[in-house]
Amino acid sequence: MNDKPAARRGTFLLVFILIVTALGIARCVNPSLTLSPIAGNAPEGQAKDSPSGREVQSPGPKAPAATPVPDSIGRQSRHVDSLLLRPRARLTLLRPDGKPVKNRVTSVRRFETSFPDLNDVQLATAQRLGISHIENRDEAVRRLKELVYVGDNPFYAVQPLHQSIPYLIPRAATLLNEIARAFNDSLVTKGYEPHKLLVTSVLRTKDDVSRLRRMNHNASENSCHQYGTTFDISYNRFLQINEDGSSEIRWVTVFKSILAEVLEDQRLRGTCYVKYEVKQSCFHITAR
Repeated sequence: MNDKPAARRGTFLLVFILIVTALGIARCVNPSLTLSPIAGNAPEGQAKDSPSGREVQSPGPKAPAATPVPDSIGRQSRHVDSLLLRPRARLTLLRPDGKPVKNRVTSVRRFETSFPDLNDVQLATAQRLGISHIENRDEAVRRLKELVYVGDNPFYAVQPLHQSIPYLIPRAATLLNEIARAFNDSLVTKGYEPHKLLVTSVLRTKDDVSRLRRMNHNASENSCHQYGTTFDISYNRFLQINEDGSSEIRWVTVFKSILAEVLEDQRLRGTCYVKYEVKQSCFHITAR
């Protein structure tokens, strides 16, 4: 009687071994053969069965968050920050022998080739670093926290503006101050009386651009001035401050060459783009 249970156990083991062996052979022949996973326990990236009976794709493993790689404009802007925020070098007015410093005016080789940065070149940086478009003056008032007021100071004066408003983003306002101070430093070391630069155009709203294009069909519809990164400086008119406090606009040809020296230095340092505008009689400058 004890032989029957032993025989049954032997038969069961034999059948179990045969089934396992058959499944192993089948899996080796077809590696993709597998049992459907149970909903809720499916391996990541495989389909699950939803309660409604439809397949639901299980989310795969999360990719590690990519570290943002700074683009060339971002890298350049950080370099410019380090240049403009460093302490200014002390101005040397006397030579070792006690005589006043008087440097000669060198200017640039040609204005057109020294300042060739077209609107398309400046636009990519303006869009990347500047603000989004402002529709009109009412919206400009609501967004003043993004901007810095640009007003008369000891180094430059803002002309009455008809197609723009006197605001810039902070880095552009800092650049404008740097250019104006460097211009006056150059005047002193070359033996000329201080004069203020004249700023002729600053931030334009979309309404400003539309009005300007009605008067000047050559004006760009996608102007860099719309981003708060860009300003224009006159190269043939400068403001003289008299001892009695009065002021007068003067046309001084040599000052154009001195301003060009300053702008070429800034452009070569990488702080700005500069376009020489013949018809508008100004340098068109975008902060980098």
